[in-house]
Amino acid sequence: MSKKQTTIKTEITLSGVGLHTGNDVTMTFKPAPENNGFAFVRVDLEGKPTIEARAEYVTNTQRGTNLEKNGVQIQTSEHVLAAAVGLGIDNLIIEMNASEPPIMDGSSKYFIDALEKAEIVEQTAEVREYVVKEIISYKDETTGSEIILMPADEYQVTTMVDFGTKILGTQNATLNSISDFKEEVSQARTFSFLHEIEMLLENDLIKGGDLNNAIVYVDKELSDETMQRLKKAFKKDKISVKSNGILDNLTLHWANEAARHKLLDVVGDLALVGTKIRGKVIANKPGHAVNTLFAKKLAKIIKQEKRNNVPVYDLNQEPLMDIHKIMSILPHRPPFLLVDRIIELSDTHVVGMKNVTMNENFFVGHFPGAPVMPGVLQVEAMAQCGGILVLSTVPDPENYLTYFMKMDNVKFKQKVLPGDTLIFKADLIAPIRRGICHMQSYGYANGKLVCEAQLMAQISKVK
Repeated sequence: MSKKQTTIKTEITLSGVGLHTGNDVTMTFKPAPENNGFAFVRVDLEGKPTIEARAEYVTNTQRGTNLEKNGVQIQTSEHVLAAAVGLGIDNLIIEMNASEPPIMDGSSKYFIDALEKAEIVEQTAEVREYVVKEIISYKDETTGSEIILMPADEYQVTTMVDFGTKILGTQNATLNSISDFKEEVSQARTFSFLHEIEMLLENDLIKGGDLNNAIVYVDKELSDETMQRLKKAFKKDKISVKSNGILDNLTLHWANEAARHKLLDVVGDLALVGTKIRGKVIANKPGHAVNTLFAKKLAKIIKQEKRNNVPVYDLNQEPLMDIHKIMSILPHRPPFLLVDRIIELSDTHVVGMKNVTMNENFFVGHFPGAPVMPGVLQVEAMAQCGGILVLSTVPDPENYLTYFMKMDNVKFKQKVLPGDTLIFKADLIAPIRRGICHMQSYGYANGKLVCEAQLMAQISKVK
């Protein structure tokens, strides 16, 4: 059952501090039109430039997922995007007067709360969803990080993390349904190790950090010098280490909060694909780098499939026209009748099918030992489907013949072999006039586009 796209009903504003910049930032969530997706708007810059949340704009992933378009930057986008995805929102405008969203408590909780207050509303357009049909994976051979996407009934995510430290060890987290994101993942806070905190402080980063927006795991001895530096950075008179190995002032929400936050990051980073996913993600040692590289790969695959626009039809259903009905309309006869079934037919389009068998006479000479269906016959088959489309407009199709007038932009993408099932789809480019049919035709086999052409034909009454 198809679902409708969603956005928020009213705008809502949050304020806070950017984790790395330390800048005060005001962020406003606003409703967005259908098919808009997620987009950031820098209202502090001239012209209020927009940076769409797309993997192609990822430029840096060292301390978060950073986007850049035409020199305009958005830093650490993942927590905000994760909140939108976790609530099932499809279209959202995110206005900011700085480059970095507020860190809040280091999770997605406050963004979730704000978006729910703004009220999620249904739109008219249907949700654009990528249904995973085969395993897609990406692996970083250097780090061993790997992401695998496999078929599933809904969007699910599992993360497996191993930081090689005794204090944190190996952790796993699983989200069986994106609808559980709010309760099971959204409150998982960002975390860091003490040695990373020291490095960031030395490089004048995490200016907006304090002990309320990041879990700090103490993986080394806490020297007096480090203690004094942390007190100054976090504006605390006293800092100590709890028995579970984290700095004080924070209590873990879950024992595996680190793994849950990594899962939150995966959800946020994969939002950059730009399409909802129906499939199961398994992320082993995930990080922003591998997450976004996988997002780029998946976005490219989806774009290619959309370009091919491979239709899916239930070939087990009774056809609209069988071979006998087709022969009552088309004048063609075996061995030159190249359409076995008509699956769909309207005033503007037609879908037909041909089973390619080794018994086809053209395989005798094309080619001995390496049978390939000639491209010209694939075009002829598409044209015959178009002939049925135009002949369906006259009351006595048996009294007409169909003649080719023109073919343009003919392309052959894949070989068609014995055993393939060809699906042809033809759509009118212009209304049929004076028996002339101008159509855009495509041929598909094995889930791939194999041929395409713009065809023009005319029916003529037999004298």
